[in-house]
Amino acid sequence: MAGLGIRLDAGDKLIVNGAAIHFVTAAQIRLANRARFLFGRQIMAPDEVTTPARRLYYALQTAYVGTERERAMALEEATFYAATFSAETTSDTARTMIASAMDAARHGDGYRALTFARRIVRHEDAVFAHAASE
Repeated sequence: MAGLGIRLDAGDKLIVNGAAIHFVTAAQIRLANRARFLFGRQIMAPDEVTTPARRLYYALQTAYVGTERERAMALEEATFYAATFSAETTSDTARTMIASAMDAARHGDGYRALTFARRIVRHEDAVFAHAASE
């Protein structure tokens, strides 16, 4: 059977089309058709949303894997966070990645939007680490 195989350990989490699944035991699954899903470290918990980049990531995450009702509202939130972050940052690199993430999200490519959002989080972490070391 074709599809994407994923191995998950006990305690891992998976979100598929808005449904959160917590694995009590290890499992190997195969997604045989298109689905909106995230697993493991791709999933950001609400208590991790502590910076502008993480607010954007979380909103894009919800726009991608949330329920149908949550997705539209989350895309509006992501648009707000992206505009605010772009206006406040001095980093052209961050602005470019934010624009790419939002372009992907607006065109229905939520997974690609999250790929850019993860880069934004890493960039922000590097900027904060550099500022803290000075």
